[in-house]
Amino acid sequence: MAGAVVLEARGLTRHFTGVLALSRVDLRLRAGEVHALMGQNGAGKSTLIKVLTGVHPPDGGELLLNGVPVHPGSPAAAQRLGISTVYQEVNLCANLSVAENIFAGRYPRKGAAGGWGIDWRRMQAEARTLLARLNLDIDVTQLLSSYPVAVQQLVAIARALGVDAKVLILDEPTSSLDEQEVERLFTVLRQLRDEGLAILFVTHFFDQMYAISDRITVLRNGELVGEYLKADLPPAALITAMVGRELSEAAGRNHPASAAAGPVLLQATGLGRRGHLNPVDLALKRGEVVGVGGLLGSGRTELARLLFGLDRCDSGTLQIDGQPVRFDNPAQAIRHGLGLCPEERKHDGIVAELSVRENIALALQARLGLWKFLSQARQREIAERFVQALGIKTASIETPIALLSGGNQQKAVLARWLATEPRLLILDEPTRGIDVAAKQEIMNQILALARDGLAVLFISSEMDEVVRVSDRIVVLRDRSKVGELPGDSSEQAVYHLIAARA
Repeated sequence: MAGAVVLEARGLTRHFTGVLALSRVDLRLRAGEVHALMGQNGAGKSTLIKVLTGVHPPDGGELLLNGVPVHPGSPAAAQRLGISTVYQEVNLCANLSVAENIFAGRYPRKGAAGGWGIDWRRMQAEARTLLARLNLDIDVTQLLSSYPVAVQQLVAIARALGVDAKVLILDEPTSSLDEQEVERLFTVLRQLRDEGLAILFVTHFFDQMYAISDRITVLRNGELVGEYLKADLPPAALITAMVGRELSEAAGRNHPASAAAGPVLLQATGLGRRGHLNPVDLALKRGEVVGVGGLLGSGRTELARLLFGLDRCDSGTLQIDGQPVRFDNPAQAIRHGLGLCPEERKHDGIVAELSVRENIALALQARLGLWKFLSQARQREIAERFVQALGIKTASIETPIALLSGGNQQKAVLARWLATEPRLLILDEPTRGIDVAAKQEIMNQILALARDGLAVLFISSEMDEVVRVSDRIVVLRDRSKVGELPGDSSEQAVYHLIAARA
């Protein structure tokens, strides 16, 4: 039975340089409840958390703690009020002991005035007491780095509870945990809930949300969609609330088919990585566009990283042209004819300080190795050819790529991999953050490449893009493959498959 409202947000609004990130959002966290916060990328979840925890002040609305208005001006101020947060990445010091991490910034002192140095014995005893509350018995004098991520997460929660927390906010706490570690965490959360703590749980994993939450708030485009009891919001209704469209049985839209698919180029069997992606089977044929459908957190990027050797698989096998291969790094994938346009263009795609020419030449130079250099004349020839072929708008190939628009930067990253003459191109969110016209140009280019025999793995959070270009659609949910659909399927069919397995 839910208790009284502990933390209440009323009409919270927040702007960033003219962008409305939150628009009059309400939220009520109750004692003795796990309250899930759900929404797609850009829904406003992170902004809401930052307002609740004092990172950003609201531009409008108010925040009440036990019915009293509060104005936390910093995360430390929020923590003093009893609002504690544990983030996706464990925000602790690996080079300090467990006890030091739990009490960092508030070490118990010897003497009545607290001025005789740190009371190490008391600190270690209190750390053990806090961890015992979480059913964790470890040596608190050992370095935090000596323990696995799951234990570090519990240490972070112990630190949050050590300030007499009334509200515990967990921001994607399970993103790096396997199933057993998640269940261990959930056992702790259920215990804390039963003790009367108000818990806000932010996740992209449907199974986990339904397993642990009592109530759900859904955001979309910075606005409140609604607050629901878990029993009143089945998976199909949740997806509808998140994406803003009913899951009708509408027919799929027609799109130009790629050239008749050729033989299998890449075959993944049971490919997976513990805590990142459950074993997946996947076949990619020459001249075929295979789309990857799934909501944020479904494992789309994790699949791309495994196929390209950015992460090492710990299960399954990979074959190229029927021959077994193992990619321990991207250089090996490149030598076998793979290319990857990464999701984070700004951080992982472009090298902002280098010119358009240099950015386009990077992958080909890597493929040639350290001892065979591309001459500047050859680099200019390649860059000018692709600038013209892809319609990259730039004053010169010597222009720093940071000065180009997002769409033109994306085309330059695409040109980089085309210059290597790949056999398989993995495109992870290739149209994110670019205008409609540039999106259409890139989509047309993808289809043209497939007609010329290139195998393409197309990953996008925009489901209409996935169904528009794909010959087949692999559907992921909660780090697992839940099925495949033909290319003429509708967006609704993809969402139905996700919801049916939730």
